[in-house]
Amino acid sequence: MKLAIVFFSATQNTRTMAKTLKKEFETLGASVDMHDITTLADRQKEISFTAYDAVVFGFPVHSLRAPKIAREWLQTIDGEGKKCAMFFTYGGFIVHPAHYSTREILNAQHFKVVSSAEYPGAHTFNLGGWKAFADRPDNQDFELARQYAVATYKRFSGEDEGILGELDKSTFSEEELDQFEAFRFKIITQLPSRNGAECSMCKICEEVCPSGAMDFETGQADAEKCIACLGCVAACPDQVLTINSTTESWKMKLSKGKLSETELNKQVGAIYL
Repeated sequence: MKLAIVFFSATQNTRTMAKTLKKEFETLGASVDMHDITTLADRQKEISFTAYDAVVFGFPVHSLRAPKIAREWLQTIDGEGKKCAMFFTYGGFIVHPAHYSTREILNAQHFKVVSSAEYPGAHTFNLGGWKAFADRPDNQDFELARQYAVATYKRFSGEDEGILGELDKSTFSEEELDQFEAFRFKIITQLPSRNGAECSMCKICEEVCPSGAMDFETGQADAEKCIACLGCVAACPDQVLTINSTTESWKMKLSKGKLSETELNKQVGAIYL
């Protein structure tokens, strides 16, 4: 069986789980190709799904859904009736309706979704002071990935003829969910910038930017294009790109979620079949 794992990963959590799943599927006997669609250049490359028996899609959760630019990319491809699976990485708070929302898109693009999963991963806003899943994904998440790969492989092969069951559907409208995406900028009030600091001008920040927002020469993200993924901050080898402190918003987020830091970080992932 030949599989494709297609993933979006600005700060490496989803990439880490994609690599873990690749290894597990190969252990089960599959041949696996990885397709990274994180950058604008990556998403402009055509992927021929005709060559694959099934596809696995992986995304981080940004404001209850897969990132907008990833959702838009999904709407440009044709699943040709193939089976697929999904997985998500998340930073500790609300995951749904990411599963439901993405399945709706994949169904519309002629895929047949057979499974999904979610794995905790270090929150993007940790780069400004949050402390959500600082050491995740970890061994328990990798073990869950193994279980997910086994169950998904059985569905891909036809040994298990089931498809993905009911998922939590948001009570929010699409318009409200769109508004939630803008809330990221209530926390990230200072977009990635090197604030005049000197750097090696390596251009990595610009190269890894998913939306084409970062200009390596000015060291400043374009407010009209930035999606606050903070991939540039995470990737900067000189560590000169910064954002505003997120420490106060971390306290507020925990209070609103009625969680202690310890309770939050004890969360485990889940598999949906």
